[in-house]
Amino acid sequence: MGKHGGAKTRAAVCFSDGVIFFAGAFMSLVLVWSYFSIFSPSSNFTLFRRDTEPIKCSGLDMQSDPEDPGSFYDDQDLSYSIEKPITGWDEKRKQWLESHPTFKPGSENRIVMVTGSQPAPCKNPIGDHLLLRCFKNKVDYCRIHGHDIFYSNSLLHPKMNSYWAKLPAVKAAMIAHPEAEWIWWVDSDAIFTDMEFTLPLHRYRYHNLVVHGWPSIIYDQQSWTAVNAGVFLIRNCQWSMELIDTWKSMGPVSPDYAKWGPIQRSIFKDKLFPESDDQTALIYLLYKHKEVYYPKIYLEAEYYFQGYWIGVVGGFFANVTERYLEMEREDATLRRRHAEKVSERYGAFREERFLKGEFGGRGSRRRAFVTHFTGCQPCSGDHNPSYDGDTCWNEMIRALNFADNQVMRAYGHVHTDLKLLKLLAFLNFVDGPRRVSTVALLADADLTSSATRSSTALAEFWEWLALRLRGRELTVQTGIPKDMAPPRSWEDN
Repeated sequence: MGKHGGAKTRAAVCFSDGVIFFAGAFMSLVLVWSYFSIFSPSSNFTLFRRDTEPIKCSGLDMQSDPEDPGSFYDDQDLSYSIEKPITGWDEKRKQWLESHPTFKPGSENRIVMVTGSQPAPCKNPIGDHLLLRCFKNKVDYCRIHGHDIFYSNSLLHPKMNSYWAKLPAVKAAMIAHPEAEWIWWVDSDAIFTDMEFTLPLHRYRYHNLVVHGWPSIIYDQQSWTAVNAGVFLIRNCQWSMELIDTWKSMGPVSPDYAKWGPIQRSIFKDKLFPESDDQTALIYLLYKHKEVYYPKIYLEAEYYFQGYWIGVVGGFFANVTERYLEMEREDATLRRRHAEKVSERYGAFREERFLKGEFGGRGSRRRAFVTHFTGCQPCSGDHNPSYDGDTCWNEMIRALNFADNQVMRAYGHVHTDLKLLKLLAFLNFVDGPRRVSTVALLADADLTSSATRSSTALAEFWEWLALRLRGRELTVQTGIPKDMAPPRSWEDN
């Protein structure tokens, strides 16, 4: 009986050990599962997830679209057409945000950028390449600052072509993006040349349209260049819908289109061409109906909301590069390596530390925010006859590379020559484990004079320069101390 009792005890012990083992294994799996659901970069992973209630950590629930009988999208009378007005838009947007609550936080500062080009291939041999680079430049800026972007290469109304094509695209974007407070139109030939700068939206809180311009040139000089309508920020509201309706009434969609050109030229004597255009039409509204439009239109002239390229290129890139080098030499925070996602932090630091109160323009320490190649017509090649075509294309490439250096720095590379299309060099980190050498910002240093220089020679040159730059001051024009001779292989190439 004693033996029987002992065997039973051993069996119970074995069974108990097995239960404990499997229970422990199960709990381990649950713990590992829970750990990865919380800390894994794939933040959508959850336990006991129900498909009908998706759980997301992005903040925006893009799978939810409740069936709301009052939704304006279900209104058969609502039209995207530039020819049909929309009424009650503020209330329609408010209702949409109420039924999509995850989009409400931050909606007052949410921006959608809109840009585009013609449907057909470019006639200018380099045109398609330049448009692609210009689009990349806008995508880079939007990615860094968290904006959505829409690119239209179709005419949304057959009559609204050329410079008038932007109005149908902007109206359609307002309807397509009720979550956005602002729609930001940027011409295809406008290039962001300060990738750090953030729009001062607080400045525009009482306005519905922001455009680069000067009141004195509108009301005292009556010039058609008083504003530039190639870049503008428009609030997604009923006031803007009504502005577009009035604005387009001077365009090709209007039966009175032919008469508006002579009317505009009778007031703005320097207008170059006879037909009505969108820019002169906007100035006309400001001039003739000041009490209606001026209080709600912000004419921005304190920085290059868009800068005419003739006033920006040339020695500007070299001069402003040296000023930014000075900032980096003075404060190592700006030489710190960082993830692209936190780039705004460093832009805000530079703004507060060095640029607060600094106006844009010639002689300023600021980079031009947007450099606009007005009149160059990179796609058609039919540039303003007062410009040389090659000058337009070459300066566009320099501006694009100047901007791209600010982007590629986060990816460990830099253009060594703004005039060249392909050559990139590795950045050297010689100022501590997370500090970029000041050579990273050399934007106008013509370190290579020919596209045929070998990558081996370039690599040798950058390695040599990085080693020699410890504790040395850079010269203004090239960023290289004058007493430092480059390696022989670099000179030979």
